[in-house]
Amino acid sequence: MYDWRKMTPEQHERAMTYRREQRLPWHSPPHYNSQRVFFHINAACYEHQHIIGHSPERMVSFEQTLYETLHEQCEQVLAWCVLSNHYHALIKTEDLIAVIKEIGLMHGRLAYQWNGEDEKRGRKCWHRCQDRVMRSNRHRWVSVNYIHHNPIHHGYVSKWQDWPFSSAHQYLEQTDPKIVKKMWETYPLWDYGKGWDDPEL
Repeated sequence: MYDWRKMTPEQHERAMTYRREQRLPWHSPPHYNSQRVFFHINAACYEHQHIIGHSPERMVSFEQTLYETLHEQCEQVLAWCVLSNHYHALIKTEDLIAVIKEIGLMHGRLAYQWNGEDEKRGRKCWHRCQDRVMRSNRHRWVSVNYIHHNPIHHGYVSKWQDWPFSSAHQYLEQTDPKIVKKMWETYPLWDYGKGWDDPEL
């Protein structure tokens, strides 16, 4: 299992350098007064097995594949985060069905590839893919914060920028620190994830 917490500082730096070399683009945070075509997508490995996190190389490869798959189908990929057994993404699309279909095909291809690499033919890799429509601008910004905060929530790191497999790096590099702080304070997480469809969000 890929365990970031057990890696040495040198291994951390190597993984971060390799990830930065992929130059995954950051599009933009959500705009105000947008139509309700924003969705929070997330999917997990079956029984929360750490299949994505089999190795740092697989993590990097999957992040790239996920981003490219979403980018081909969506108008925007606003935020994403890949952990060792699940992932999150905030997207803008007017054809969610097409996006979900493509994600399913991606899951199938990767399951076949990874089961071959791990010599575990027949293993079930994925549980399911979920989507939640963003009900408001507040809901979108809380989702951005939630996605970037996910590695901290699960205890992998203590700061957003310490986790290499997310859009937090681009967000922090391209956004004024005062705005980042304001957005975190204005759109706190609270119990986000326990009431996805709360109309107050």
